[in-house]
Amino acid sequence: MASAFTHAFVGVLIFESLKDKGKFFLFWVLAILCSVLPDIDVVGFKFGVPYGSLWGHRGMTHSFFFAALLGWSVVEVFFRKEKRFSRSWWLLWACFFLITASHGILDAMTNGGLGVAFFSPFENGRYFFPWRSVQVSPIGVDGFFHERAYVILLSEFLWIWLPASMLFFTVKLVKKFLESAKVR
Repeated sequence: MASAFTHAFVGVLIFESLKDKGKFFLFWVLAILCSVLPDIDVVGFKFGVPYGSLWGHRGMTHSFFFAALLGWSVVEVFFRKEKRFSRSWWLLWACFFLITASHGILDAMTNGGLGVAFFSPFENGRYFFPWRSVQVSPIGVDGFFHERAYVILLSEFLWIWLPASMLFFTVKLVKKFLESAKVR
């Protein structure tokens, strides 16, 4: 898996790219929570859930279906004032869906594990991307902080943080350009 730092970073970048004007603490908190929540499945290790099962690590909670349900739940619980299925409701849902789905996408870029069950519960195959240049981060905090942390963070910086930041700033520039073109 990618580290929790990288999942949170990408989640916040997605949120900042898609949101309208204004910064709200609740949005930031929800963006970070949705970006790391798929790893809740590691609790299954304590209860003997096999890694490769539907509820194992990188299984159901890393799927697009889970991302859709979590996005829906976040909008329903935290944005009740939004008219259901309005344009702003769908934009919020899309934002939290993409943030949650980014977790599995990032994990599919790593060089470890069994792959990601993107299509669970409908199909439980595990998938990686053809390029797997991101060093896998250990499961758990205590396994992360050792001499290998530098190698992990460097690969995440090169393969995720830099490209994601460039994409983020490109989106911001395009938005600014389009807004200035509307004014004229």
